[in-house]
Amino acid sequence: MDNITTNFWDVLLWSFWLFIWIAAFTVWFRCVFDLFRDPDVSGWAKAGWAVLLIFVPWLGALIYLIARGRSMNQRQMAQVADMQAQQDEYIRQTAGAKATESPATQIANAKGLLDSGALTQVEFDALKTKALASA
Repeated sequence: MDNITTNFWDVLLWSFWLFIWIAAFTVWFRCVFDLFRDPDVSGWAKAGWAVLLIFVPWLGALIYLIARGRSMNQRQMAQVADMQAQQDEYIRQTAGAKATESPATQIANAKGLLDSGALTQVEFDALKTKALASA
């Protein structure tokens, strides 16, 4: 019984250290990526931070988080807001145009396509029925 308990605690201890290492690597990579994405830092400052992060990685990451953690968070939040705005604009462009057209406008556009030969009479009738059904 003593052997099983020791093995369980060994597994638990190894799991703890594995978690610590994964978390440390995640923080280190996040610091490195943030450093090179920041347009406000000069090339020499980036070189200095890179040397610090490479030669003393865990201490360098800790110093980086203390010195630049707030601006790191602000850049991340700005990037998320920008991506959300781009996604909203894309949705408005693709879905918004069809949803705001009146049935009369949709039928007029379909009639223009029918007159130009881009649509057949069957396709025009289907579009007309669909436009009238959505009204």
